Amino acid sequence: MKSAALKIIIAFLSLLSVKNVTAQQPPFWDEIQNFKKQDSIHFPAKNQILFVGSSSFTKWTDVQNYFPSYKIINRGFGGSSLPDVIRYAGDIIFPYHPKEIVIYCGENDLAASDTVTSKMVFDRFKKLFVLIRKKMPKVPVVFISIKPSPSRQHLMPKMVDANRMIKNYLSKNTNTTFVDVYHKMLNAYGNPIDDIFIEDRLHMNAKGYAIWRKAIQPYLIK
Repeated sequence: MKSAALKIIIAFLSLLSVKNVTAQQPPFWDEIQNFKKQDSIHFPAKNQILFVGSSSFTKWTDVQNYFPSYKIINRGFGGSSLPDVIRYAGDIIFPYHPKEIVIYCGENDLAASDTVTSKMVFDRFKKLFVLIRKKMPKVPVVFISIKPSPSRQHLMPKMVDANRMIKNYLSKNTNTTFVDVYHKMLNAYGNPIDDIFIEDRLHMNAKGYAIWRKAIQPYLIK
């Protein structure tokens, strides 16, 4: 009886330990570990173009087909925000030694809470940019403007303001590009074009990504 009770206690303590470890893991830990697992099997060659950011990149699973003349590494993950990209920069940016970094992030920051301002998004982007510049001072950085999503139409004024601040900041730094997809995704009435989004009214379909391809490709390095 004592042996059986001891085994139950040990099993219970082990379960608590596993739960504590899980609880201590930061957001998107599993996604990052999956990237590392992929890299352990076949690590990408250096000097490719790195796409990094949130789910608009994650769901662009066929991004390589849109840019057949370029070598792309896609490291978009989940519903990430700029602090998440900053947190994992050492895992999903720097190890690849990319020749160019294309960033799409900031939309989820605004959607996370009404207390998040466009200035906060700008400050977060600036922190990421400075981090990249310190590690990779000569690597060109391309920022894709925050897009107007029908499900987040109430955030459009903040999006416009954040885009403006980021664009102005990048214009004062060398080897940078601000790609404006925001205005290309609006109809004649200034609202998001409905038929370029999937059912969730947040993520894009092939028509939406075709707009992005046309906007982004002129700034990619061969």
